[in-house]
Amino acid sequence: MPGTVAAPRGGVLRDLYDRYETVRDALSRIDKAAGGLGLPDISTRLIEDDGASDRRGPEVQYLEIFAVSLATHHMLVAEGVEPIAIVGQSIGELWALAAAGHLPVEDAARLAVARSQALTRQSWRGKMLAVGVDGRRAESLAGLIDHPHLVLACENAPRQSVISGPEELIRHVERVADALGWPSLPLDVPHPTHTPAMAQAARDLRTTAPRVAYGSGRWRVRSPWLGRDVGDDDPVDLVAGALTARVRMLQTVRELHAAGADVFVECGEWPVVTKFVESSVPGVRCVVPLSESDPVGAVRALAEDTTAIGAFSSRPSAPPGDRILPSARVSAPEPAGPPSAVAVEAPARVSVPVPAAPAAYTEPTPAPTPVIAAAPPVPAGPVISYAPPAPATTQAPAAPVTPAAPVDAVAPPSAGLDYETVLAELRTLYGDFLGYPPDLLGEDDGLESELGVESLKQVTLLGRVSERYDLPDLRSNSSLLTAGTLRRIAEGVVQGRAEAAG
Repeated sequence: MPGTVAAPRGGVLRDLYDRYETVRDALSRIDKAAGGLGLPDISTRLIEDDGASDRRGPEVQYLEIFAVSLATHHMLVAEGVEPIAIVGQSIGELWALAAAGHLPVEDAARLAVARSQALTRQSWRGKMLAVGVDGRRAESLAGLIDHPHLVLACENAPRQSVISGPEELIRHVERVADALGWPSLPLDVPHPTHTPAMAQAARDLRTTAPRVAYGSGRWRVRSPWLGRDVGDDDPVDLVAGALTARVRMLQTVRELHAAGADVFVECGEWPVVTKFVESSVPGVRCVVPLSESDPVGAVRALAEDTTAIGAFSSRPSAPPGDRILPSARVSAPEPAGPPSAVAVEAPARVSVPVPAAPAAYTEPTPAPTPVIAAAPPVPAGPVISYAPPAPATTQAPAAPVTPAAPVDAVAPPSAGLDYETVLAELRTLYGDFLGYPPDLLGEDDGLESELGVESLKQVTLLGRVSERYDLPDLRSNSSLLTAGTLRRIAEGVVQGRAEAAG
């Protein structure tokens, strides 16, 4: 079930509302909870209005997404498509708990609003950035700046990750990603999450959120941030804990597939992460009923399809091993628009100067807070100054290796810059950085293919070579990255120094 996605279309639930009593009941319960919190009816626009909403706000947006997710789930069950597990992304875990019967619908709605209010009160100036690379590279990219609140927030697919952090630093990360040739897309979300910066909001939520009733439920709920099924976890603690935790959707999807799942149904309006699932486990079947011209027909076809009986069985007595899995798919982490626009092709390796990081990041003073009704409140708070982020050429802590020696800790280059001398010096420099004995670094070994030196580290190392030998043009020589051997780099140094001397 999706987290924060684009606001649903007006009238999107009209047909489901007319067809299914369970959908009408669910929407009535959400409306009741919204009214008790001073919010407008949630169902009216989704049932009757084909226009855009003129009363947006994070609380209304979250509850509309909840309404669409829950209505889709009830359609699936009414048509005989019964899930064996439900997966929720970020706040979507609340929708999953309600759909599975662990939480009353009204309590889930009230907790969603309490979460939104706690985030609004913190008024953190953060952003989330989707990057078209795997989690390891995205984590290394965040590590270049080395700020405690700038982290890998979500691992969605083999080549789609999300970084969350202070707004100014996210802009810098975007520039570095662009310099590396990695596709990226800022996510327009009301509340960036999944970073330690949200610890204050998590504490606030645990203190102020209404305690909610919690039942055993009818179906399994799989949590991508806990990495396991939800058991008797306190719902408020579960929602608060997710604010600071990393979401491991890639791992969750692959674990479920390994257990036998090959059909995934998204309980949202659009195939927001269909490509995530398909790229994580090629060959699976993804169904997004509300994106079809005939949603009910699509669900009935799914129920009749013999290949889907295992995934969504109408026979509750069937053992779990005979069924495949989750009714609810997942959304991108807290995007306000479909992040499928992020390109996930393999990034081209380029060698370019890495833009300088900002000298310091200062969190702005929040504005005064009104009481939340339809408009979000923002409390006053102190200005917090952070230590300056490390320069972009700092080594990313992507793997536990011996700490890199600083550039000035290596002896100055020898006077005789013949090939063998330069090669020996490069072996020492690279070996110190990577934690390898220099003798193990062969001159023709592929830096990435054989030694595992990913492209971010190669950019950093080539910058050090450029500084060491006073060859500023060296770092912009993309062939030295694509070739990826010490031989080519040593030859480039010898040639560059000879041209400089001549």
